[in-house]
Formats: sequence, structure tokens, C-alpha cells
Amino acid sequence: MALQSGPGGAFESLSFGNFDPEEAVVEWECLLAGGSFEELVEAGEPRIVAGQDNDGYVVFAMSPRLSTALADATPSRLSDVAAAWTQLRAEDGEVIDTEIADAIVGDLAALVSSARRQNQSVYCWVA
Repeated sequence: MALQSGPGGAFESLSFGNFDPEEAVVEWECLLAGGSFEELVEAGEPRIVAGQDNDGYVVFAMSPRLSTALADATPSRLSDVAAAWTQLRAEDGEVIDTEIADAIVGDLAALVSSARRQNQSVYCWVA
């Protein structure tokens, strides 16, 4: 079951750690597509599709709006978003290296682009 074991080799995937991915996808959507963090959270983003936060595993769907913004962004725009994200995290006392943030956002954009070419959605598994 993917909920407990993760995507494994069954799906094209990326693996990152040391940041809150639910918070990150909302922040990335704000930075790439506009809107406020509070508005997106009130709208139910990110949408939980399996598990619950309190049982240790959760899978959430990346919003179509964020997927489109990531897939359509130029490399320089993705780098700008990564830099802005590291600044947001620094304001909350969380240090994320700019090069690592750039790799995370760039790799995610590539994954989203690949998924869109295959008419698939992108999900995030958190343990």
C-alpha cells in the first residue's frame, strides 16, 4: 500500500526532507501564481487524498494551478521563486540553502512537466 510505504519504484518520484511540504506547496503557489497563504489554506489547499496528519502518513494532491505554474515557468523564474522561498523560510527561522531550494523547485517543475505530458497528476507522500 503506497500510503504506508511511499511511492517506491512504482511511480516517478523525488525525495526531499527537512521542510514542511504541505506548507511549501502553498508558499510556492503564492509565489508563482499569486494569492495569499491564508486564502489557499481556506480553499482547502493542499487537498489531502489519503491518510491524516495525526497517523504519520499523508498524501496530498498538488493543485492544478500550481502544476500549471510550475510547468509553464522559465528556469530563471523558478530560480527566483526558490530564492524567494528561502527568504520566506528564513523569516520563520528555517534555513534552506539557496542551491538546494533551486534544485527542489527545478526538479519538481520537471516532474510536473513529465506528469502533464502523460496526463497524470502530482501527489506528495509525507511520512
